[in-house]
Amino acid sequence: MKRESRLKSIRKNWDLYLLILPVILYFLIFKYYPMYGAQIAFKNFLAVEGITGSPWVGFEHFIRFFDSFYFWRLIRNTLLIGLYELALGFPIPIILALMINEVKNKRFKQIVQTVTYAPHFLSTVVVVALLFMLLSPVTGVVNNIIAAFGGEPIAFMTEPGWFKTTYVLSGVWQTMGWSSIIYLAALAGIDPQLKEAAMIDGASKMQQIWHINLPAIKPTIIIMLILQCGSIFGVGFEKIFLMQNNLNMAASDVIATHVYRAGILGSQYSYSTAIGLFESVINFTILIIVNYIARKVNKVSLW
Repeated sequence: MKRESRLKSIRKNWDLYLLILPVILYFLIFKYYPMYGAQIAFKNFLAVEGITGSPWVGFEHFIRFFDSFYFWRLIRNTLLIGLYELALGFPIPIILALMINEVKNKRFKQIVQTVTYAPHFLSTVVVVALLFMLLSPVTGVVNNIIAAFGGEPIAFMTEPGWFKTTYVLSGVWQTMGWSSIIYLAALAGIDPQLKEAAMIDGASKMQQIWHINLPAIKPTIIIMLILQCGSIFGVGFEKIFLMQNNLNMAASDVIATHVYRAGILGSQYSYSTAIGLFESVINFTILIIVNYIARKVNKVSLW
């Protein structure tokens, strides 16, 4: 009976199922099917033998990674950058959205939105090139300003102590406008009568934001927080690789760059797959924990 009812529903809404079919195929082909290759993390992969013909070695590659000289440096750098991004990159788009939402002049509001959205469309290569130009110890605008105030030039791109700050702040600048769109969409759904009633009661702007705007977008904030926490260890590769050099390696070497060196340059496919699988498991575990806490505390979660 249930099967007939389900088939009837599919026939009735065939156009909706057809619309979602490309998305399903995308995830099956590019997300789920590649998981078959994850088994080489437990094998000594030989290209001539293929995945199925390569011998099993169990957790040998994982143990090798855990015992390696770089293990704690990779974990520390990846975790610190991920937490740094979460601490700055998560609240700033929310604050920006709240500020833009309070702007009454439509022309000025459009200009602010355009200016803050624009960096998102810049290539990562272009952004890193701008960083090298602006932060140059000799000709960079930032160091010229520092020198004008009597300070000493700072080698932002080569000093390990400045790498994480440079990486995170430039990322916040590039993504804050685009990330604020989802919060602006949530703010647009607030009933204007709530604000009118608050104004009649004498509530200030800050009180309206605190008691009306923030509670209205709270579910969105929690969902976005859960998703971002689930990618703390998933620090991107491209930008870090472009900013990385021998002088800042102590602060810039993360799991993604180590996988690149071991897997692509070193052809250690099983070893690099084991590292990538380890990273995915950690991210998934964090996602489960944060989602559970959010569901218990705020009754809002991904599932």
